[in-house]
Amino acid sequence: MGNSQRLDGGAMFGNAPRALWQRWIAPDELNRIPLACRCLLVEESGGRRILFEAGIGAFFEPKYRDRFGVQESEHVLLDNLAAIGVLPGDVDVVVLSHLHFDHAGGLLTAYEEGKEPQLVFPDAAYVVGERAWLRAENPHPRDRASFIPSLLPLLEATGRVERVAGTTSEVLGEGYRFHVSDGHTPGLLVAEIAADSGPVVFAADLIPGAPWVHLPITMGYDRYPELLIDEKRALLSDLVERGGRLFFTHDPTVAMAEVAVDGRGRFHAAKPSGSLTGSVL
Repeated sequence: MGNSQRLDGGAMFGNAPRALWQRWIAPDELNRIPLACRCLLVEESGGRRILFEAGIGAFFEPKYRDRFGVQESEHVLLDNLAAIGVLPGDVDVVVLSHLHFDHAGGLLTAYEEGKEPQLVFPDAAYVVGERAWLRAENPHPRDRASFIPSLLPLLEATGRVERVAGTTSEVLGEGYRFHVSDGHTPGLLVAEIAADSGPVVFAADLIPGAPWVHLPITMGYDRYPELLIDEKRALLSDLVERGGRLFFTHDPTVAMAEVAVDGRGRFHAAKPSGSLTGSVL
């Protein structure tokens, strides 16, 4: 778990009415719902550690931390990694689905007045989609506020950024591939991890949590909601056939679930897991 957020429930559920979505996640008095910024650490049998995303982190100064509903001032992800014996220098690769601040802000040190943020994973290689990188360099006015202007130069200066143009990564190698999505933001990489018990898909903002598995449910933040629904249908249909599972970044209580179809042909999250610490995928 990284730092948590509270964001407007209406924005998170797009055109779904509050009477529906409040049954799934209860809002507070400001109409905000609790959201996780959950990351996935994969420790391979050879010892390599791969971190899928870094959450929102604690880089915001206090007024922006309040505006975007960040609940903690400390860097929660680093604390939780330390609790399982992983220091920042132990992370070998960081995979970023895209570069919105709630997925990449945790790459930066916690806010300190008068100090510029720095990268917290000193030796890691970084994997990100080429089009997602270009979007961060030249954002649209609609999503300009979703990016961190200082982040790209810091990443570039490491000399360890792989900008993926296809569905595989040289850095990651075998056992990993990407589904490419444009519905939320151009060039979002949805990572698939091969596992003996069936593939695990880091769903990122294509499917941020269990309620969003239902096809019509999208976010107000999505650039192309109808396209996103088509992309979601294709992915979910594929995972049902292959016995795949979804890992959720933003669901406040569910970390991973299987994909199932009910008697009316509707997709839903099945056999939810709240915590994966120490799990064998």
